[in-house]
Amino acid sequence: MTATAFGLVVLSALLHAIWSASIKGSREPLAFNLVQALATSVLALGVFAVADLATIPSRVWWALAGTSLAHAFYFLFLSVALARGELTLVYPIARSTPAFLPFLAVPLLGESISTLGALGIATVVAGMWLVHSEGRLSFRALVGPGTGFAYLTLATTVAYSLFDKTAMAELSTSVPETRVPHAILFYFLLSAGSTTLFAPLAAAGLRGRPWAETARREWGRALAAATISFVSYVLILQAYRAAPASYVVAVRQSSVLFALVIAIFHLRERPSRARVLGALTTVAGVALIGLAD
Repeated sequence: MTATAFGLVVLSALLHAIWSASIKGSREPLAFNLVQALATSVLALGVFAVADLATIPSRVWWALAGTSLAHAFYFLFLSVALARGELTLVYPIARSTPAFLPFLAVPLLGESISTLGALGIATVVAGMWLVHSEGRLSFRALVGPGTGFAYLTLATTVAYSLFDKTAMAELSTSVPETRVPHAILFYFLLSAGSTTLFAPLAAAGLRGRPWAETARREWGRALAAATISFVSYVLILQAYRAAPASYVVAVRQSSVLFALVIAIFHLRERPSRARVLGALTTVAGVALIGLAD
């Protein structure tokens, strides 16, 4: 992984932690995410007006369909998890993708992982285990408020990471850059697709609770969060063009440390020593991955 790609991913990680904290701080996380999604989709219409969608290969459209579905459930599961559990518990579980992505990225995407990279990924995974189990081996240590939906969020993260990497690799090799850069175009395409699928899921999850009230009270925070999400995700998509998915997703785990700091000083959470140690272990793993290749 190059220094540029590494820097892009770390910055994206910081922004993602801020974005997640804004959802956790909402009175109704599911409605908050719905407001974000609808706002982003409106902006997407303007992007599509100047983009040449006819040049996009069919393989990218298939990947877009897959990532849109995965993102729709990602927003749903993350909203419920953050509504029920603390950020310092839910976030590390949801971002434990390095534990599973390499097992799929290597056979499906043909990626290879160096010895140092594998050691870094294993260290990240160890840190994640410390965070959500607090060092205990019992099954009861792995369950708690929000953890079930946090694990479901993790599964969707693994899925959309593979689809996104496939799409960006295809765009980079087969489609010349146009007036709208590939990363920005793909972000708005997946935003429009995921919102189309997420909106009915959110409506069912809200069960009649008036989301318009959340929109009225928190529209400014929701728009700010949507902007942060846009910048964060475009940075990740740009990194996918030059670095293996396994490394990109693992380095992005530095967001766990950022989320820990935000949760302590902004949300007033009090994580255990094991969670703090797990976050630091994650950062150590990130450093190893940054040195790989």
